[in-house]
Amino acid sequence: MLFTETKLADALVQEKILTKKEADAACKEAHSGKKSLDQVLLEKNLTTEDQLSELRARLSGFPFVKLKTLNIRKDILNLIPEPIASSHQLIAFDKTNDVLKIATLDPDDLQTFEFLRKRTGLQLDISLTTPSDLREVLKLYHKSLKAEFEELTKPEIPSEQDHEKLKELAQDLPIVRIVDTLLEYAIFEGASDIHIEPTEKELVVRYRVDGILRDVMTLPQKTQSGIIARIKILANLKLDEHRLPQDGRFKIATDEYKISFRVSIIPVFDGEKIVLRLLNESAQILTLEQLGFSGAALAAITANIGKPNGMILVTGPTGSGKTTTLYTILNILNTPNVNITTIEDPIEYRMPRVNQSQISPKIGYTFAAGLRAFLRQDPNIIMVGEIRDTETADIAVNAAMTGHLVLSTLHTNDAATAFPRLQDMQIPSFLIASTVNIVVAQRLTRRICQNCKETVTLERDVVKELEVQFDLNLIVQTLSQEKLIASSKTKFETIEFWRGRGCKQCNQDGYKGRMGIYEVLPMSTAVAQLVIKRSSADEIKKKAAEEGMHTMLQDAFIKAKHGMTTIDEILRVTKE
Repeated sequence: MLFTETKLADALVQEKILTKKEADAACKEAHSGKKSLDQVLLEKNLTTEDQLSELRARLSGFPFVKLKTLNIRKDILNLIPEPIASSHQLIAFDKTNDVLKIATLDPDDLQTFEFLRKRTGLQLDISLTTPSDLREVLKLYHKSLKAEFEELTKPEIPSEQDHEKLKELAQDLPIVRIVDTLLEYAIFEGASDIHIEPTEKELVVRYRVDGILRDVMTLPQKTQSGIIARIKILANLKLDEHRLPQDGRFKIATDEYKISFRVSIIPVFDGEKIVLRLLNESAQILTLEQLGFSGAALAAITANIGKPNGMILVTGPTGSGKTTTLYTILNILNTPNVNITTIEDPIEYRMPRVNQSQISPKIGYTFAAGLRAFLRQDPNIIMVGEIRDTETADIAVNAAMTGHLVLSTLHTNDAATAFPRLQDMQIPSFLIASTVNIVVAQRLTRRICQNCKETVTLERDVVKELEVQFDLNLIVQTLSQEKLIASSKTKFETIEFWRGRGCKQCNQDGYKGRMGIYEVLPMSTAVAQLVIKRSSADEIKKKAAEEGMHTMLQDAFIKAKHGMTTIDEILRVTKE
């Protein structure tokens, strides 16, 4: 970026738009004030937006287009959905038989261009334009949608009980286009959830990307009935049921992806709230290393999943990636010479050669009932989605004791607390000590965007805040043991960590993707003795640390030092 701006400044001097002195002063101000060169030049009226954009186009070898002078057809504009056009700052402005002409501010956004190439089936002809022209043309989307909404709502809006009219509304072209755009853009952005929330005057759409919810668009309140009806039809739900929660699912499959949408609808004050969970069925299952396991933790988990019987427990709050870890372990164990059966709520990913079953409490098919039935099916390996109650825990422990390998999850904050949790479920301590092989506790942190990552040393006030929450001496010792810093006497404020500056590839967030931070606690002889004595979770954790276990916090700081995540992320995910 700095090279590009230097090149731009040189070109402005060559074109005699700026003097050498003006160019040097502007570059210096841009660098010290953390502004772009364009901002400085425009603020000081040293050049115009058109001159800058035309020069950038010439330097990068792309044609320049003045969008304001063009009459853009609505059908061409709509070839790119409005959310993509807005967030990636590009517009479709013309089209021939097999070429789509696009105006953009960033000709290097190759990922988006590839997506549009596949979506439209057309070759792309890229041009550069000015930011103000682009902002002006983006308004056409809202004018277009507004006109469609007005047309859509000219007839009387169907009442909540009017089944046939709701069905017609759900099949109306603008509504179909809005819902298709919401789903398609969520897939493109890598969202895990879509939230559609009615308020008094509008419909707010939010996506959860890398664990963080963010607003995507706001729609007129009058579109609510049609959008809800459309999603109910896709998920095969009752159109005229508005007072009770409903759950359903549907799939979208193309040559590029196969996505399953899990739909949850609940009644709220201003209508019905919809949450759609996206599950990528065509995604490859990751390896343990790709999930973020390394060193002694990886060795411990690899050794324990090779045992023929016992229990492997994964703990953490909702949304911490427990199921993904279990599927990864199952994938390693899934060979032709074993019989694997799972009982889940719900089945999130399909696995070949694995017998997957989904609970249905309405008909009495619970985790406990399914688990009891499985034991008559000669399984080698059983996965239980979650141990929630005494009955399920009792059957799972007995299955582990009688020659089966049992994988499951528990809701506890760390690994050591899994043992008191099972004791609370009336499982005898000696059975816990003899059947549990290993406990993995985890959280998910966002990864630093590798395209814009840079080193950073922490400000003194940040270090003070960390001192209040964490034992920084222990962190320094850990980093020293891992040979990531020179010595255990290194001052924390001198240690270099990493951050994402923010770029187009990560939507200026500085983060792209997620990974786990882990605490892996194997059942050693010493830990087993503490469990039998019903020792506290703190005592068990202390003993495990003496035996070499890294806590989640230590694992997080090791990954931060490696440039995989940030201190801000550690603070966010470790707050309890």
